[in-house]
Amino acid sequence: MRVAIAGAGSVGTAIASDLHANGHEVLVFEQDPELVERLRPTLDVTWVAADACEVSSLDAAGLASVDVVVAATGDDEDNLVISLLAKQEFAVPRVVARVNHPKNQWLFNESWGVDVSVSTPQLLTALVEEAVSVGALVRLLQFQGGLAHLVEITLAEDSPANDIAIADLAFPRDAVVVAVVRADRLIVPRGDTTLQSGDEVLVLVAAEAEDAVHALFIADQEA
Repeated sequence: MRVAIAGAGSVGTAIASDLHANGHEVLVFEQDPELVERLRPTLDVTWVAADACEVSSLDAAGLASVDVVVAATGDDEDNLVISLLAKQEFAVPRVVARVNHPKNQWLFNESWGVDVSVSTPQLLTALVEEAVSVGALVRLLQFQGGLAHLVEITLAEDSPANDIAIADLAFPRDAVVVAVVRADRLIVPRGDTTLQSGDEVLVLVAAEAEDAVHALFIADQEA
């Protein structure tokens, strides 16, 4: 896979290092040429000393041939511009964008070319909630500008899904169980997988189907 990363800060270089170690072809855009020269000996990727917000720079680097663009700069405005150019000018199949300030999260959607946005504060909040919440639906990641989410539910003792096979649950068409974690063991879900109290259930769900998923796994709390 060929991946272009915009921004050679700590986030961008960490992503580049991991992807390179996993055997992917990586290009890193950084507009500060001195930073590029300092980093070049430390990371064996293709370095592009150019502004990733400029169409000519992206074109010269061959952005039309990449599979994924990661807009990882420390500036939300730049990340939005990079995402839009990648999608509209170069038809990049997958665009992932870093959200630096949570108040800007609403902008990172398909209108700006963003397929997946990652907000570190929101992700940390979700991970905290995931660790301590039982009987609650916790959003871990969002896709397609918020049109779909990866959610986690730890089944409480009164969950209506306890002791029921996944195939027997009235699942909405726009939702699918992607994993079940039981006592630190990963279970690849099948139709005959029977859910139990304490299971951590990961569900990929369209935004409009979240309420239906909530009702399947979480008991109504009467006042």
